[in-house]
Amino acid sequence: MKRVITGAICGAFCAMALSTSGALAQESTNRVAANTDWSVFVEDNPTECWSVSKPKETVNTRDGRAVAAKRGDILLFVSYRPGSKVKGQVSFTGGYPFAKGSTVSLTVGSNAYQMFTDGEWAWAAPADDAKIVSAMKRGASAILRAQSSRGTKTKDTFSLLGFTAAVDEAGKRCGG
Repeated sequence: MKRVITGAICGAFCAMALSTSGALAQESTNRVAANTDWSVFVEDNPTECWSVSKPKETVNTRDGRAVAAKRGDILLFVSYRPGSKVKGQVSFTGGYPFAKGSTVSLTVGSNAYQMFTDGEWAWAAPADDAKIVSAMKRGASAILRAQSSRGTKTKDTFSLLGFTAAVDEAGKRCGG
């Protein structure tokens, strides 16, 4: 499912997928809360709630040297979809197609997790979602490292200020 949201978190528009289907395109202006560096959005029909943030710092490298890279929206999500029994699903879009067969490394403090990729999207293993959310509630930042299909390595650092309030609000609104 694809959704386009508007609001301060994404500037004018940003595209995001909440599942692998990509079949439905909608627009969401339903930002219901902003908590420091995180925002909360809610949609009806079907009911979906998510907390989302953009990175505070982005570094792109090729052959060990910093390079400029054209990237789309870079966003980290925690989503709730009660109709699909999804509670606290962690996903990430890097703003480019990931290298085929690659994973994204997500680090919070001393905890590291691997996320699987498909196109421009990465998801944590369902068994890791709750562990990641718990680590993010205790952490100060989340660092995501990935590689584009063109070989550029990226490191995106997300602030976790306001994360706990945002993810709790999204969960509360969608029965998580």
